[in-house]
Amino acid sequence: MLLSELVARPELRLRVLHGSAADLDRSVRWVYPTDLPDPSRYLGGGELVVSGLVWRRTPADSERFVAAVARSGAAALVAGEAVFGDIPADVVDACRRHDLVLVAVPVDVSFGAVTEAVIGALSAARGDRLAHTLGRHRRLLAAFAGGAELADLAAAVSAGTGLVCRVLTAAGGLLAGPALPEAERDAVVAGFLTAGRLPVTVPAGPAGAAHLVVPAAPGTARATGWLVAAQLPPGTAQAGTDAVDAVGELAAIAALDRSRRREGAAVARPIADDALARIAADTGDRPETRVRLRQAGVEPDGTLAVVVLRASGVADPADTAHTVLLDALVGTGPAAVGVQGGDAVAVVAVPGARDAPDPVEQVLAAVHRLGPGLAGGRLSAGVSRPSAADALSGALAEAGHAAGLAAARSGPVTSVRAGEITSHVALLAGVPDDVRRGFAAQVLGPVLDHDARSGTGLLETLEVFLDESGSWNRTAARLHLHVNTVRYRIGRVAELTGRDPSSFADRVDLYLALRSR
Repeated sequence: MLLSELVARPELRLRVLHGSAADLDRSVRWVYPTDLPDPSRYLGGGELVVSGLVWRRTPADSERFVAAVARSGAAALVAGEAVFGDIPADVVDACRRHDLVLVAVPVDVSFGAVTEAVIGALSAARGDRLAHTLGRHRRLLAAFAGGAELADLAAAVSAGTGLVCRVLTAAGGLLAGPALPEAERDAVVAGFLTAGRLPVTVPAGPAGAAHLVVPAAPGTARATGWLVAAQLPPGTAQAGTDAVDAVGELAAIAALDRSRRREGAAVARPIADDALARIAADTGDRPETRVRLRQAGVEPDGTLAVVVLRASGVADPADTAHTVLLDALVGTGPAAVGVQGGDAVAVVAVPGARDAPDPVEQVLAAVHRLGPGLAGGRLSAGVSRPSAADALSGALAEAGHAAGLAAARSGPVTSVRAGEITSHVALLAGVPDDVRRGFAAQVLGPVLDHDARSGTGLLETLEVFLDESGSWNRTAARLHLHVNTVRYRIGRVAELTGRDPSSFADRVDLYLALRSR
């Protein structure tokens, strides 16, 4: 209800003592009768404050009361004339100083009549709004059930409200709506992740607009949630009630779409998990692995990169990392996403053109945006070098090693790319899987055959010996053996392989062969 509509009621005979025609266009949210000297603690803004002025003893009382009401954001003060026969001049002056609309109620008009008029109008308006909201919600649900895309529904709500509506992942991936400038997207995501309560209005930045941000799946962890961001018109700080309702309805539809996509990902995940298990087992170059990768969503004949995402300090780390990685990949291109060894893993297609956007860089940027919303949890990402399908086993090992290095760094979200690693892991990762396996078999085959026949543990002794930098005593202590037994076993390794573990060059061969298995 507008103040002008209340004042226009002839049966009330209300007089406006202060307030312009523009002031009377203010909406009345509720009516609050009071004669407290300072009612501000009970006001939330938009109320019609009705008072008989019983609290007034001196002009100072008028100043204190009016200042408190104006400071609370009330729509107007409706003052009765019964106590003083008229409205005291100091009350009028105080309303002028604080620019508070002042309306006088004649002696023979009861406050009950004013209150009844306001409540009746508000109740009727709310009933109309509820009917309108239910109708709109039914239309959105019917369209969604009929196969309408989320982008179409966002466009429909945008057209109906005058707001630009977008659906985003918590990592900033655009699911529906027009593209958002990077700075505004980062501000919206940060507002969603850090707000004490949702919905929240994110203020306009230096070159952007304010956004009403509504969660699309209330109750879920924010880092794995979705949100609707409704861009407000320039110069607007808050959205109207009807617009807030419409955005909330779009958020409810987005939550349904999120559930549908999660169900689809759950169906596809076993295929990706099987492909990753084959890659981890050094069979990334086999035809059946290629088929699995293609079924999981990525073409194995192109250039590929592996992203490993490790979560800690959160409930169900593997599932959380998998969900985060799926959301971070929104809009980046084809990928197969699954879980291997407790980590989320994505095999991502890397474009061949130099000027094409780097999907891996986009994924890392998206994951890093989640830092403020992890609430004590951590995400560590590792990325391999680009490789062909026949070298994916090495790429997976390289990305896993990079994720381990990232986990050793400080911060809620850390990442390491293979280019930052200068060790044998990077060297071996670039070698095709069949070449690595062939090298390992050529160097260590006689040792493995000997262990299979006699069970003497030569391979284990060699691994510990190299891990202890060739120390006989430390090797013996770790294996609970006599030093002479260690010397005998290492001597047998030298005889079988033709490589002397005391020679640096031969020791490197043996070490690389062990890591290539």
